[in-house]
Formats: sequence, structure tokens, C-alpha cells
Amino acid sequence: MTSPAMIVSADPAIVDDLLRLAAAANAPVEVARAVDHARPSWHSPSLILVGADLAKDLAATPFQRRSGVVLVAPSTDTEEVYKLAVQIGAQELAELPRDEAWLIDALATAAEPTQGCGTTICLTGSAGGAGVSVLAAGLGLSAARQGLRTLLIDGDPLGAGLDLVLGLEHHDGARWPDFAERRGRLSTATLREALPSLGDLSVLSWQRKEPVPVSEEAILSLIDAAVRGYDLVLVDVPRYVGELGRTALRVADATFLLVPAEVRSTMAAELLASMLRQDTADLRLIVRGPAPGGLTTSVIAEALNLPLAGMVERDRRLPSALDQGDFVRATRRGPLPDFCAGLLYDLGLQPHERTAEEAA
Repeated sequence: MTSPAMIVSADPAIVDDLLRLAAAANAPVEVARAVDHARPSWHSPSLILVGADLAKDLAATPFQRRSGVVLVAPSTDTEEVYKLAVQIGAQELAELPRDEAWLIDALATAAEPTQGCGTTICLTGSAGGAGVSVLAAGLGLSAARQGLRTLLIDGDPLGAGLDLVLGLEHHDGARWPDFAERRGRLSTATLREALPSLGDLSVLSWQRKEPVPVSEEAILSLIDAAVRGYDLVLVDVPRYVGELGRTALRVADATFLLVPAEVRSTMAAELLASMLRQDTADLRLIVRGPAPGGLTTSVIAEALNLPLAGMVERDRRLPSALDQGDFVRATRRGPLPDFCAGLLYDLGLQPHERTAEEAA
């Protein structure tokens, strides 16, 4: 069986360091101590770590270019090293010991089994207070209780935080600022271990401080890891979409627009829907009742020209449950979990064979 990673180096210090990092990542590796030894397996590993000592030999050898090549050097602050990286077709340049954490992640990612991608869903609302965060949190809890490994992503840096909705605000774990300058692939195991969670539900939220800008590369790296490591990825997208929300919309399998059954909210939703269509291919409508003026779901769907995914009734218990930190228990039964169960069924997401108690 071919190893998921290969080290191409004859430098004992580089080889020893990389073997140590591979052990930390629990990643099997093959070592080629000469360029010719790497030729038979060149196209098989997901990751190839080339030591600077053999880079010139590799550049002078007719190897076919491929992805997943990293040049590893004791120092990357020389023009020569950058030239070598270009000559061997390396996509990344790693310096020892500075980039050890990044290399561990890369090795762990290479060792991950190849699996199908999870489903990515975005949720947004036509008006402030529409209940999108409550719906997103309720959907995440329902999915986790069914045995679906779920990640709930907070796309609103100016909100109170989805961790607060779920009572996780004091739990240790990473928040968005910890990933703000992330580069390269992120191991799904690293992501799951880093985030606060409730059973099968992991949450990525914000710190209640001044927002930190997150690079597009970091957002894509995190979402890529999420769809590889979770059955369902839910993104709470604010009305002012921003770079994070726009990136999520573009990779989402479906986007749900939550609209209260009111005339003003429906009118606001018309403009928002036209903007969302620029970034998401599958936009669907969820209506939140009750309708104080008798506005029906079919009229709203027709006005917005959107397929109707259903109507969820307001649960009067939830505002007080949120204030008392009792949201998780309050959503074990009622209109919200009933609606979420039906939505998950319509999405074709199959629960694993685990009990609700094990998942929660």
C-alpha cells in the first residue's frame, strides 16, 4: 500500500524532523533518499516533501509536474530557495522549524481517507430579528441528534455569536480569529479537535471583541476542511453578506432565505433575493409564521419567485429559553425541531445509526 506522503531528502536533519512531524500527525510516510528512488511513487502520495538538499537534482530530472509538492528548507529567506521552489513546481515553501505546525496539518490532511463531501447549506433572513440564528442553531442540533456530524459556522462578526445561542460562549476552543491568516489545506481532524462542540455539533463563532478580518484563502481553507470532515455544514449568513458570506454562498449546495410572513419583510426579501442569486445557484424560501395580516406562504413564494421549502411557526418558549441559556433543552420538541427534521429529510441527509442521546 502506498503511503499518503513521501519525503525526498538525504539530509539526516531534515528527514528526522519530518519523520517526527509525521508521527505527530499519525501519517505514514515513505522516504526517498535519492531523486531516482522517488520516481516509482512520484504520482501516488497526496503530499511530497522535498528537502532543499535534493531540490537541484529534482529540478534537473525530467519529473512530470504535479500538485501537493512542498519544498522544505532550514531557511526560506534566500532568493536561491525561491528559485528552487519554482523549478521543481512546488506549491508551498516550508521552513524548519518555523512551519512545523503547518507541516503537521499538511501531513494529517494527506493521511485522511478520501470520502465524499458533506452538504453545505447557507441560511439568511430578509429582516433583522427574522430568527435565522435560531433556525441555524436548531437545524444544527436536529442534525446532530440524528447522528449527522455537523458544523455550524457563524458568518456574522457583528452578531452576539452562535456559541452564545448554544451556551458554549465560555467553552474553550477556536474562534474565527484563530483561523484569520490560515494558509494551505487544513486537516479535518485538527478542525474538529479545535472547535467547541455539543456531541456531534461543532460551532465556529466569533469572539465578542472588535472583528478581525479573515482572508479569502483562510475562509476557503476552512470550508474545504469542513466539507471533508462533516456530513452537514451550516453557515449563518448576515444580510450584509461580506466576504465570508459571499464565499460560503458560492460553495453552498443550497441557500435558504427566511422571510417573516409580513408585507414589509417580503418586500425587503425581493431585493435581497436578487442579490443572493448572484452568488448562489439554488435559492429556496422558508416562511416564518404566524402571519399577522393573513399573508399566505404561496403568495410570498409567488411574489419572490422562489421554491417554498416550508413554513416554520414561531415558538413562544424560545426567547426566554435563550435568555436563560436553556435553548438546547427547549429545542428537543416543538415546532422548530419538527420543521428541522422535515427539512433534513427533504435534503436527503441520512442519519447514522446512533441514538439521539449519543449524538446530543
